[in-house]
Amino acid sequence: MVRGVADSICSVLEDRKANILSAVVEEYIKTAQPVGSARIAGSHEIDVSSATVRNELANLEEQGYLVQPHTSAGRVPTEKAYRFFVDRIDGPGTLDAADREQVQAFFRRSHREMEQMLAETSNLLADLTGSAAVVLAPDRDQQEGRSVQVVGLTRDLALLVLVMANGTVEKHTLELGDEAADPSEATLAVAAAHLSGALIGRRLQAVDRAPVTGDLAVDAVLGTVSDVLVERSARVERAWVGGRAQVAAAFGEVERVREVLDILERQFVVVSLVRDVIDRGLSVAIGTETGLEPLADCSVVVAPYEIEGQTAGSIGVLGPTRMDYTQALATVAVVGRRLGDRLTEG
Repeated sequence: MVRGVADSICSVLEDRKANILSAVVEEYIKTAQPVGSARIAGSHEIDVSSATVRNELANLEEQGYLVQPHTSAGRVPTEKAYRFFVDRIDGPGTLDAADREQVQAFFRRSHREMEQMLAETSNLLADLTGSAAVVLAPDRDQQEGRSVQVVGLTRDLALLVLVMANGTVEKHTLELGDEAADPSEATLAVAAAHLSGALIGRRLQAVDRAPVTGDLAVDAVLGTVSDVLVERSARVERAWVGGRAQVAAAFGEVERVREVLDILERQFVVVSLVRDVIDRGLSVAIGTETGLEPLADCSVVVAPYEIEGQTAGSIGVLGPTRMDYTQALATVAVVGRRLGDRLTEG
């Protein structure tokens, strides 16, 4: 019985410390100012005296959750505190009514091509969260082909048009060499027919090379198409970045703004960052968890989106470590779900 009472008291003390730490993080996220004990003691959720709060803050500082910029100043959360705070969030939560309506209105609009919708989705995310936003294109090799066309442009150029099962339209310029130069309309039509047989209804990753027909003119065109498809698969996944203007507002130091913007301009780095966070099973990477020194004062919140029930791409937001995590998690969850639904509809 005595042990049970002691355990209960320890639990209350730990809960109190956790609540005080969460209150400090929430207050700092709102104000970006060091948080004092009086401010926390005045909170409705913290029903203890200022003296008790001061003692708990001192303990939390010793444990590495808080730092005190100056002796007379309040405390500031560390990366460890933000991780504790994020891990206590119970799911992504819900968006407020105005944000939900903005998301619904966005996806009700007509978007002419998938690329346009992905670019505009990154801007939507940035507007909703006040952070830079990233949308990674669907993994194209996981999509099935719906139709194939080959259209002649000039003697040396043709256009390959691929329409995927989810409505995505891809256009690739074919530079025709001497063997394939100046093809007739009949040659291009035959090449397109053979490509249709090889690609329609199949995932592009399952297609090794274009077929060989025995017709030298047709095979020359098909060989060029094969080269383009191989190059296409080797390209880094495309990322759309919105909200670059928000970066300047989120970070006070000019040098930090420059470093973050430099990261966002590098497609390979952005794609690798988002993929790495998701591959590690995280929805939030904080500070050094991003693995990039210029993002030591930043956090990334990510979510995958699905097409036809299969994970296809990812979205995320990048902001300062004092971002509103609850709102960011809710936003990427809702926008990711609606984006996947829209791409599934085609």
